[in-house]
Amino acid sequence: MAALAPLLAAAAVAFLAAVAQAADPFAFFDWDVSYITASPLGVPQQVIAINKQFPGPIMNVTTNYNVVVNVLNSLDEPLLITWDGIQQRKNCWQDGVLGTTCPIPPGWNWTYNFQVKDQIGSFFYFPPLGMQRAAGGFGGITVNNRAVISVPFDTPDGDITLFIGDWYKMNHTHLRKMLDDGKELGMPDGVLMNGKGPYRYNDSLVPDGIEHETIKVEPGKTYRFRVHNVGVSTSLNLRIQNHNMALVETEGSYTMKQNFTNLDIHVGQSYSFLVTMDQNASSDYYIVASARFVNESLWTRVTGVAILQYSNSKGKASGPLPDPPNDEYDKTFSMNQARSIRMNVSTGAARPNPQGSFHYGSINVSQVYKLRNEPPVIINGKKRTTLSGISYSPPDTPLRLADLYDKKDVYTLDFPTMPIDGPPVIRTSVINSTYKNFLEIVFQNNDTTVQTYHIDGYAFWVVGMDYGEWTENSRGTYNKWDGVSRCTTQVFPGAWTAVMLSLDSPGFWNVRTENLDTWYLGQETYIRVVDPNGGYNVTEMVAPDNMLYCGLLKDKQKAQKPHGSRSSASAAKLNYHVLVVLLALVALALGL
Repeated sequence: MAALAPLLAAAAVAFLAAVAQAADPFAFFDWDVSYITASPLGVPQQVIAINKQFPGPIMNVTTNYNVVVNVLNSLDEPLLITWDGIQQRKNCWQDGVLGTTCPIPPGWNWTYNFQVKDQIGSFFYFPPLGMQRAAGGFGGITVNNRAVISVPFDTPDGDITLFIGDWYKMNHTHLRKMLDDGKELGMPDGVLMNGKGPYRYNDSLVPDGIEHETIKVEPGKTYRFRVHNVGVSTSLNLRIQNHNMALVETEGSYTMKQNFTNLDIHVGQSYSFLVTMDQNASSDYYIVASARFVNESLWTRVTGVAILQYSNSKGKASGPLPDPPNDEYDKTFSMNQARSIRMNVSTGAARPNPQGSFHYGSINVSQVYKLRNEPPVIINGKKRTTLSGISYSPPDTPLRLADLYDKKDVYTLDFPTMPIDGPPVIRTSVINSTYKNFLEIVFQNNDTTVQTYHIDGYAFWVVGMDYGEWTENSRGTYNKWDGVSRCTTQVFPGAWTAVMLSLDSPGFWNVRTENLDTWYLGQETYIRVVDPNGGYNVTEMVAPDNMLYCGLLKDKQKAQKPHGSRSSASAAKLNYHVLVVLLALVALALGL
């Protein structure tokens, strides 16, 4: 059978190419996820790479592309890949989180198959299990406009992706054990930019021998920078020395164009800017990402520094870094920045109709949930984090699979609409809702650090944020016209952020903090969206033929011989099982 693999591969590619001509195009990716040794901060450590790349490759596609990603798990622990901001329309099976999918065992492969339906913008992927993102495994997703849809700015001369994030020299398994033991992770060891350490702008702060990122540009040209905070838990302020950053898009929505000299980018958030190379190039320029809302004298080392280098540059960058905002602890500046980001309601995005065509502010709200987080608590002798008094415990059986096979007692549908007053509990509690409901969710942060919250499957409108405790009177401050639509929002300590979303996609959708430590300790839940009039195979896609089984359904799983790079197999070739799956999926799409 192995001898047929090359023939099957050729047949599959030819067959799918023919299908692509008659429908939306396909994009294929073949990934081997493995450990490599790297020294981003000057100390050799184990990082997670994709096809030996750290960060992983950029997934460059266009609206409505069908994306096929064969993932080979060459790690020594289970793996999933989630697609932060990709909405997986009516297809939560491909979302890559524990509530919908069994993990890929070590040495196994699994093929994701999804469509970037009606989306544009800047997103990223990463491994969501067990603090793995703290070791890498992340990469960019660029979803371009179709040629028939105009973009609300001139075509840039280049497209640059920049990953920023705090970084520890310890392996993710060590960080995980620290949390399991009830310890704090402490101050990070640095900030990486595109997987590299800081430029040696200060000999006493930055040791010799660290590789830094250099972005080469041409004078007079304009580049689109897509910036993603893929770190563990630190909000970062981004600035490019002597250059304005014109914000034009965030997480799939075009914004009103406005210039920033610096912008706070919180964990899990993505922005894109236009930057024009309009300086005299007397030297190279610093690109800086520094920690926010900390004691800067203690956190000086937690600063990422890259170099912007004009082709006619006259020398190396030197001297002090450009100053950060002046409010070391006062978060009013940052909140006002966030409030100033508005949706461009007159331009199209994935479709030609204006982004403001959906008048979210005039829709009657079906359900209201207030999700409140508190500082970590001790539950049953363990340090945990909570949402509305509940610390989420992922079951062995994915929630969506439990529903499909009518397995009882896997989860409960009793997540409270308002925070509970009793002692905190550990529970697999899920928000229960209905297809086409319109939700208002208030994130109340009673902790002492910024938390960012993400909802899979949807873009939501950020309608308000303020300090203090949210009350019903707070609705008087809501922006009901041009609030930005995105998938990840910051919530400042002692403050609230309110979002609205239309539940137009059945399935189970993860609601989580993107801060890896508080997420790992239990700060998440799911929204169960059920269509009582349609449902499975009508308004929701069927489960894929290559579904993995685990937990209560583990006996349904057929064994797969380990063949990861740890067992010396090549990830550059699709194996027979994956080829069969691809052919079956195409046949299903064609109704054959």
